[in-house]
Amino acid sequence: MNVVVVGSGIAGLTAALHAEEAGHSVTVVTKGALGDGCTALAQGGVAGIYGPGDSAEQHADDTMDAGAGLADPAAVRALVADAAERIAELISRGVAFDRTADGELQLGREAAHGHARIVHAGGDATGAAISAALVAAARRASMSIVEHALLTEVIVADHAARGVVLLIGGETVELLADAVILATGGAGHLYAHTTHPRGATGDGIAAALRAGAAVADLEFVQFHPTILASGPAFLISEAVRGEGATLIDDRGRRFTFDSHPDGELAPRDVVSRAIARHAAIQATPVRLDATMLDAEKLAARFPTIDRVTRERGYDWSREPIPVTPAAHYLMGGIVTDLDGRTTIPGLYAVGEVARTGVHGANRLASNSLLEGAVFGARAAAALGTPWRPISPEPSPAAVHEPAPLSSAPPAFTRTALQQLMWEDVGLLRSGAQLARAWATVRAWAAAVPAPATATATEHEDANLLLLAEATAAAALARTDSVGAHHRVDAPTPEALPSSRDRSSILEAV
Repeated sequence: MNVVVVGSGIAGLTAALHAEEAGHSVTVVTKGALGDGCTALAQGGVAGIYGPGDSAEQHADDTMDAGAGLADPAAVRALVADAAERIAELISRGVAFDRTADGELQLGREAAHGHARIVHAGGDATGAAISAALVAAARRASMSIVEHALLTEVIVADHAARGVVLLIGGETVELLADAVILATGGAGHLYAHTTHPRGATGDGIAAALRAGAAVADLEFVQFHPTILASGPAFLISEAVRGEGATLIDDRGRRFTFDSHPDGELAPRDVVSRAIARHAAIQATPVRLDATMLDAEKLAARFPTIDRVTRERGYDWSREPIPVTPAAHYLMGGIVTDLDGRTTIPGLYAVGEVARTGVHGANRLASNSLLEGAVFGARAAAALGTPWRPISPEPSPAAVHEPAPLSSAPPAFTRTALQQLMWEDVGLLRSGAQLARAWATVRAWAAAVPAPATATATEHEDANLLLLAEATAAAALARTDSVGAHHRVDAPTPEALPSSRDRSSILEAV
C-alpha cells in the first residue's frame, strides 16, 4: 500500500517504521523539521515496566481511576498489554533508558500511579532521547520524508480517504495515498498558556472535521500543574513531585491536601485546579519546593530542569520556584477504534490527535508516550486488512443556539481567541462562560473569511477557530463536572453517580 503518515512524533514515526518494515510504501509528512513537536519536549517517561508487587492490571486500574471512570476498558487493556513490548522496541531502536547500578531499568513514580513503573532517559530528557532514536531510524529507512509541510485537507473520494492536501513553501500540493495516518498532535495553542510548541494548532483534527470524521471528548483538556511562572512556558516534570517536592503557598503551607488526600500526587486536574484557586486567593504564584532534594541529586535526576531554572535566576536547591498551570494535553480528538481506524475508511489517527478512549476524562501521567508507541504500531499492523466500520460516538446533548452577544465581539486575533479560551473554557468553567465563548467564536468564524492566500497563519487560524467552536460546544453540552472538565456551576464529581451508574441510568431511559 501507498501510505502517507502526517506527523513525526512518537506515534507517527512508530506507525511509519512499522508500516515500512511490513513492506508498505511510506511517506512521512511533517509540519516542521523531522522530529519537531511535543515528543522531543517530553520530560516525563514511559509507563509500563512492572516491578515486584505491580502488574499491568494495576496500571490499568490507575489509568481508569485517573480517567474518572470514562476511559474505555478495552483500550486501556490494549495499552498496558503492549507496554513492555513497545518499551523493548524503543530500546532496540537505540533509546538508552536510565538504569540502576546493577543494570536494571530504573523505575520512577509519578502522580496517580500506585507504583514506580515509569522509565526515563537522561533523567528528564526522555522525549528527546526517543525522538532522536526514531528520527535516526526513519532516516535510515527507505521511506520518503517531506518536511515543512502544513496539512490543509484530507482528500476524500468515494467515501474513503485518498490522500492529503499540503501547503509547502507557499504552494498547494496534493499527495495521493491508499491510506492516511494522522499523527499531528494536539491543539495547545487554543490557549493563552500552553506547554506545546508553536506548531500545535490542531491541524489534523480540523482537517478530519472538515472531511466529515467523528470527533469526541474535546471538552477534556488537561492542564499541567507546574509550569515555571517566569519567562517562556517551561514544564517542571511531575516526576519532581514524585521524588518528594511539594507545593506550598505564600505561608509555606502544603495546600493541595485541602483538595485531595494524595496532595501533590493527586491527579493532574485536581492539582491544577487547586493551584489556580490558591493563586487567585493569594494573588501570587504558588511555589514548588524541591529544597529537600540536594543540588547534586536535582542536577543528576533533572538536568534539563536544573539548567533552565538556573538560567532564569533560580537555585531550586535553595529556594522554592514559582509555578502555574498551562494547557498540556487533549484527551479528546478524532474517534478511533483500537487499531486507529476512524469513521472514514482509509483514514487512521494515532497519538494525541486521536480519541482512542484510553484517557477518559483525564490522562494518567506518562501514558501519552506509551499511547503513541502502542497505537502507532497497532495502526500500522491494520494496514491492508479488511476495513471494519466503526460507529461514531453518540452526539453530545443538543445545545441551544447561543444567545446574541450583548455587544459586538472584539476584533478577531489569535491572541484574543487564546485569551478567551483560557478565561472561559479553561480550568474552571461555568455555563455562562461557555455560552459566551461559544457565541464569540461563532461570531468570529462567521466574520473571518476562509483562507484565501498561501500563508500558513491563515490556515492555522481557521483550524483554531473551528476547534474552539467545537470545544466550547462540547463543554457546554456536558453539564456535569468530571475529570479535567470542571464546571463551577455543576455538582461536584463526588455528588454525582459513578460512571457505571450513569451508564445504567442512560440505558434505562
